[in-house]
Amino acid sequence: MLSLAVLLPIAVSLVLAVVPRPAETTARFAAVATAAVSLALLLGVWAGFESGPGFAAVTEVPWIPSLGVAWRVGVDGLSLALLLMSALVFLGAIAWPMEGGSRTGGGEDNEGPNARGYYAWMLFLMGVSLGLFAALDLIVFYLFFDLSLVGMYFLIGRWGHGESQRAALKFFLYTLAGSLLILIGIIALALAMPELTFDMRALIAEPPLAGAGTLPALVLLAFVVGFGIKTPVFPLHSWLPPAHVDAPGPASAILAGVLLKMGTYGLVRIPLQMMPETFARWALAIAVVGVLSILWGAIVAFAQDNLKRRIAYTSVNHMGYAVLGIAAAGSALGSETARELALTGAIVEMVAHGFITGALFLIAGAFWQRTQDYELAHYGGLAGEAPRLTVAATLAAFASLGLPGLAGFVAELHVFLGAFAVWPWLAAVGLLGILITAALFLRLLRQVFFGARPARLAGFADLGAAEAAVLAGLLALVVLIGLWPAWLLSLVDAAGLLARPAG
Repeated sequence: MLSLAVLLPIAVSLVLAVVPRPAETTARFAAVATAAVSLALLLGVWAGFESGPGFAAVTEVPWIPSLGVAWRVGVDGLSLALLLMSALVFLGAIAWPMEGGSRTGGGEDNEGPNARGYYAWMLFLMGVSLGLFAALDLIVFYLFFDLSLVGMYFLIGRWGHGESQRAALKFFLYTLAGSLLILIGIIALALAMPELTFDMRALIAEPPLAGAGTLPALVLLAFVVGFGIKTPVFPLHSWLPPAHVDAPGPASAILAGVLLKMGTYGLVRIPLQMMPETFARWALAIAVVGVLSILWGAIVAFAQDNLKRRIAYTSVNHMGYAVLGIAAAGSALGSETARELALTGAIVEMVAHGFITGALFLIAGAFWQRTQDYELAHYGGLAGEAPRLTVAATLAAFASLGLPGLAGFVAELHVFLGAFAVWPWLAAVGLLGILITAALFLRLLRQVFFGARPARLAGFADLGAAEAAVLAGLLALVVLIGLWPAWLLSLVDAAGLLARPAG
């Protein structure tokens, strides 16, 4: 089931790519149905999953036997949580009305090819994203990591707006540079094993490059920088704002909701689990980068007058919480319980951020579809014109600023409880980010939805049925995690991630 969930979207994307000029509704229906089937298959994997050390639902098929490379996929609590979140965000983004399609007056002459390519790339990106989180072979992991760059490059460059091609190129070059560093690290890890292997289970069970020295430190640096670009952390984040501003809303939701998690997932899966001793020696430096990202992302987001840029910088802020939690978990300081709390918080932050920021970028896309304008100063008084949009934006903003009862609070509470037990002074500094984030979102809501309404916004359209349904689904999960997080916490099982499983 797991392999089918990964390969089905890729297969259908190839079919869409060769079908001549399907109608937009046909292409969209095929894409939504495929995404829904893939999600259903993952729910089936979840139904048979038992939390604990090691991996379940494992499939292994030899691919390059001479190098020990195979199609290896499987799940543990971390990967399954991210697989389910990713499938849901993809389903919502694909079901969201296509920018430039029939809903916004796209012409019949280019609607078919645009729809075909758009939904084909969406499904391709879904398949490779799920494949990365399911991979148990480092070469397969790396293959999917690089292929995700290709899918997002075309979504930004072809269906974006403004300087979309320049933003797409910057995104591609930055993240490709990071992926090359990751490849160097992967090769070093594999060569350090007694017998050449890229099996992630073997590398976790018997971590190579244990002990002090220059080589382990350089390999760790390669992974931290490579995954740090993808996450992104300060100061490796400069590709992110232009990519978001110029991407279509659904692509931004995928970029923030799913692709950024490849960075933090990679930090946990590879350096934390495969190089635990080296990671522990440099954990404080990684934590400092996390806190700098928290503060920088929040402060710079507060200064933005562009709706999408403001949301984009909050991703730097929120992924900083995840990096802080991962660093605390791998520090070998404090109690084991505290480290487990920090890692649990980091993983819940990844899931929560996927739903919350995915929803925020879809909401930003709704603004663009109606006005082709992201400038906050050009809005005001929309609460009366668009009450459904106002409710959705308010709920997503409160979740992002960490209001109790919503998913963001559960994640940040775990991160800071764990981090305070390890580095109390550093965690205290990081708390300032929550205050700034609250200020920037409250200011955003006041500017856009309250006060005087500009005359040009008279008749501003509220959310349509499809838009409302997508946002309701994502935000319902944000509320569910906030009010009843036990089901997600039991799935994550940070204790199993910090253990040394045998297989």
